[in-house]
Amino acid sequence: MTFAPKTATLQQLRTELENKPLFRISSTYVKTLPRDKSDTLLLLGACAMVLLPHFLHLSWWISLICGGLMLWRAWITLRGQRLPPLWLLMPLAALTMGAVYLDYRTWFGRDAGVAMLALLLTFKLLEMRARRDLFVVLLLSFFLLLTTFFYSQSILSLLWMIATLVLLLTAQLSFQYTGSVPPLRQRLRLGGLILAMALPLTLILFLLFPRIQGPLWGLPGDAHGGRTGLSDSMAPGNISQLAMSDDIAFRVKFADIAPAPAKRYWRGAVLNDFDGRTWTQGQIGRANIETTEHLQQVAMAAPLNPDAEVRQQITMEPNGQRWLFALETPQLAPTLEGIPVRLTADHQLRAARAIGERVRYDVVSNLRPLPTQQATVSSLQQARMLPPGFNPRTREFAASLRQQWADDAALVNAVLAFFRRENFSYTLEPPLLGKDSVDDFLFSSRAGFCEHYASSFVVLMRAAGIPARVVTGYQGGEINPVDGMMTVRQSDAHAWAEVWLPPRGWVRVDPTAAVAPSRIETQLGNLMPRSFFGDLLGAAPGRENWWSTLNSSVALLRANWEALGNGWNQWVLNYTPARQMGLMQWLGFDQLDWRTLSILMLTIGTVAVASVTLPLLLARNKKKPLDAVYSSLCAQMARRGLDRKAHEGPSTYGQRLCASNSPLAPPVKIAVQRFIALYETLQYGAESGNGPHNKPPAHLMAQLKLLLSQCR
Repeated sequence: MTFAPKTATLQQLRTELENKPLFRISSTYVKTLPRDKSDTLLLLGACAMVLLPHFLHLSWWISLICGGLMLWRAWITLRGQRLPPLWLLMPLAALTMGAVYLDYRTWFGRDAGVAMLALLLTFKLLEMRARRDLFVVLLLSFFLLLTTFFYSQSILSLLWMIATLVLLLTAQLSFQYTGSVPPLRQRLRLGGLILAMALPLTLILFLLFPRIQGPLWGLPGDAHGGRTGLSDSMAPGNISQLAMSDDIAFRVKFADIAPAPAKRYWRGAVLNDFDGRTWTQGQIGRANIETTEHLQQVAMAAPLNPDAEVRQQITMEPNGQRWLFALETPQLAPTLEGIPVRLTADHQLRAARAIGERVRYDVVSNLRPLPTQQATVSSLQQARMLPPGFNPRTREFAASLRQQWADDAALVNAVLAFFRRENFSYTLEPPLLGKDSVDDFLFSSRAGFCEHYASSFVVLMRAAGIPARVVTGYQGGEINPVDGMMTVRQSDAHAWAEVWLPPRGWVRVDPTAAVAPSRIETQLGNLMPRSFFGDLLGAAPGRENWWSTLNSSVALLRANWEALGNGWNQWVLNYTPARQMGLMQWLGFDQLDWRTLSILMLTIGTVAVASVTLPLLLARNKKKPLDAVYSSLCAQMARRGLDRKAHEGPSTYGQRLCASNSPLAPPVKIAVQRFIALYETLQYGAESGNGPHNKPPAHLMAQLKLLLSQCR
């Protein structure tokens, strides 16, 4: 059999191969976009993922312009139109940069810089005319993606960034291919593999790179997410607004067993001044800050009861205030990195500045009453003061109580009995109160939240001549069954009272417990009425078990997610220089300075890089199975004296092997012809769907090896 011309032979042999079941190759044609369009759309998708997180904090007009330019670029790509000219893009870009200056009053800084980068990226997409422009877009995308950490460092942000990185790497790889291109799924897998190869070195750099105190570029935006907490004042309705908030105020890890729910009073601010409606710290609170030295000495000298000690490690979300929270009553001021903290005379934990970032501290509290406390005459006198001209009925009621009860403790119990006896109710939606808010509450509405009861109780005490003050903080907390951490939410915000009862000193009194004791024993969220949707499903016949199972599943899912978030905060975001040194000491490296740490980082990093790159370098010399079979054919022909020339491709080499003057026997020539045809189809045939980057089907590889054996 003679070898026909190249074109006819390939066509005839491919037809013959397709007609035989063993050689059948799929010829299904799937209509796809041209490669330049598909690659551009893939890049646009990656850029959209880069920009989407920034739309949450950019000005609305910037988000609108960026979105419009992206849609314009996609329309141009799909329609195959020409890119807009520079004389149109340049004025538009200049106008938007001027608008950025007018909006932010600067071209520098975090927000203005990110806004300009977002606009530059979208404008550059409309100006990609050369391969260099493509790489400019990719580099801008990588840099803009990094700025996402300016605003959020949560787990969700990290997951989004990983997905975006994989898509960006896939887009970059897509533009590198010449000839046939692997399917998108395979390119995505390769992009993910490239990212995974960088993870070991990333982990080493994170753990061993010498840390500096605080974030590298300032605080992320989500570090200020807790600013909806308690304020430094209290008025009717302030705390009830937090009752529906599920935001986390702080998390607590106990060294021992957690206290009972009724003892979970987390002390915050102490409010002394009352103007008829609003409670503030006032002069007493400011004076107490300056009298902490004596209190610290007394606390250190007083013997502590181990049964009453509660050691806590608190991770507090930022609240924009200066106080820290701890169980009543904290013994000593905790230590914060870079922020001095003082324990005031009224047992507040006050930081030197507002807490604008997530902090963690250890504190010891004593749940039992403190020894006899001291108080100045002036402070007690101010703790009896009431503004003139407010709440006359309350004053009269307090005077009548004083006539009946000369003992202060007995009078306190009488007021609590009054709250229990009368028709008072505990509600999140109390009616509005007038100028004399305490009169309206005690004698008209008799419906309120904890701030109503605490405020009215303290006013009654002061009107009766008993020093009293309001304390705000949190009451309660739920233990996460996954990690054992207690979570205190904004919905646990609470207010209670303290009265001065010699010789005991300041004593906590919670009038809310007299009206709604279940509020103290149970989480507030468990007392909330279910929604109409929940009532409807729960009341439907046969739905009780389904609804209960759904609630349990949701609760477990939330517990796992919060445990994961807490671990992220503790071990990643809170990886401080002190924790880095602690890790090194745990690994056996004592007395490390930054030079030794840098050498250790470089050494381990080199080992990690070598462990990743060496297998890749060694694998470069390994032939693919398809190439190995073709090399075997060349080796067989070389032993017959028919060496393949360096310039010969498979077709040219096959023509020479099957020529009329070839010494090969006719059956061998037929086998060689079929071998070369099948090899070219598997190696270069785009219509078969098996390009050079795909693994050939096993049955075709088996047939190729069978033909190889017939070529001997």
